[in-house]
Amino acid sequence: MDFSYSEQQLEIKRGIRDWCEKNLTEEVIAAGYKNRGIDPEVAKRWVKDGWGLYGLPEEFGGHPVDKQTMAMIIEQLNHAGGNIPMAPNLLIMFDMVEFGTPEQVQAAIDYYKENGVPPYCLAISEPGAGSDNQGMTTVATHKDGMVTINGTKTWVTSGETSDGFIVVCKDEDPSRDNKEMSMYLVPATTPGVTIEPLNKIGMQIMPFSKVIFDNVQVPESALLGIKGKGFLQLMKNFEWERCVLLAELLGEAQAAMEDACAWVNERQQFGKGIKTFQLVQEHIVEMQIALTNTRNFLYRTCWKMDNGIPVNNDAAMLKRYGAPALTDLCSKALQLMGGLGYTDETRVSRLMLDCRGFQIGGGTVEIMVHISGRGILKEYAKGAEDPDYLWTL
Repeated sequence: MDFSYSEQQLEIKRGIRDWCEKNLTEEVIAAGYKNRGIDPEVAKRWVKDGWGLYGLPEEFGGHPVDKQTMAMIIEQLNHAGGNIPMAPNLLIMFDMVEFGTPEQVQAAIDYYKENGVPPYCLAISEPGAGSDNQGMTTVATHKDGMVTINGTKTWVTSGETSDGFIVVCKDEDPSRDNKEMSMYLVPATTPGVTIEPLNKIGMQIMPFSKVIFDNVQVPESALLGIKGKGFLQLMKNFEWERCVLLAELLGEAQAAMEDACAWVNERQQFGKGIKTFQLVQEHIVEMQIALTNTRNFLYRTCWKMDNGIPVNNDAAMLKRYGAPALTDLCSKALQLMGGLGYTDETRVSRLMLDCRGFQIGGGTVEIMVHISGRGILKEYAKGAEDPDYLWTL
């Protein structure tokens, strides 16, 4: 077993650190939270300088890397001190490359290289269908070569600023019994599209919105992937999405840890440094354990993906453990910094509010128990018949 970074990974990690120190200063990030979005020029530079092309195929000018390296890139990006939107942008591009036609993919790549953001964002959750995806009622009807979409989506990441949407719809029948869903590419300027911004307590740098589709018409060629298999296509990438989310969260939590330790090492109370207080040390130790456990869990899960080993249980457990553990880390960081941590004069309060959202987005931590609990019991049932099988878990 080798837990060290390769020379190539270290070179990438240092390169992103240097890029962030130059382009993602605290002033730039704080302005992004205030203005509900990162400076578009920063996003363009991220892609122009090549960092936003990692993970994409060579034939489109990308730099293919394994999942472990991709997670490292995302962690290092968010280590700059915020929920930087260039990471979820990559998820959209991965979906476009995997499911799009050659023409759709090329158009998306060209747009991404020019603008620094994808041409679409994902619209899947609904007011009455969050974790319960089968409760979705947005429907697509087909007639004379056109698709008519009706329904409402919510918690649409970057929906306020994106030029288009990947809309997940039920085909023809919105009832719960209908399991056929498809994805359609819908420009934001299409008649019948209404975008309503949503206000959040965290992650303001990445605006969310509600999007209403009222008799919105697009051609049949707007289909992304296979008709009727849209949700199954997305499910294939849920495990990777959870790894990406935890890599984002890990970067922010690492930043909070460093801020807290810098404060503890300098702060004086009662005539001595608070770093000598045992309860302060206990917080620091628990915070580092959360970082180490989550990082090990994340990169082991990515390693399994790179080696073709199923990770449905692993990805769910990773989110179930890591999201609350790292949110607690950020809360402890704020506590260690006292009243100062509770103000907006430091970034720790912002990081804590960001991290809290990761327990909800991309599947709640409660749903992660539902997913992995059943899976774990099945794995141990197999292990009862073949003890060697348990070594692979």
